[in-house]
Amino acid sequence: MSLKIHIDDSAPPYEQVRAQISEQARAGALPAGYRLPTVRGLAESLGLAVNTVAKAYRALEADGVIETRGRNGTYIAAPAATREASTAAQTYAERARRLGLDHDTAMATVRDALRAAYGTD
Repeated sequence: MSLKIHIDDSAPPYEQVRAQISEQARAGALPAGYRLPTVRGLAESLGLAVNTVAKAYRALEADGVIETRGRNGTYIAAPAATREASTAAQTYAERARRLGLDHDTAMATVRDALRAAYGTD
């Protein structure tokens, strides 16, 4: 992760941090699951106050760009569509298991549904 803070920029430093992390996540330079530095660590490396970086992280979390996993750290979040698909897949897997489908049958059902939805062979 590479961030540059420009003191002469009209945007406040927290906004520069927020915008750069957001852009790098959107562009794929910071992939989903990438662990970000701690607030204190990033503040030290950028020469900023801890509260400045904390404000940027709060804004990024509110935007859904990052997620904090308690004491495990802060990570780039998966895009909303990926999170929703993952939740749906987990729900399906649990339902298929309750219905008594074996792994191969459950997978075949998913493949058939995807072929129908995407119109592929």
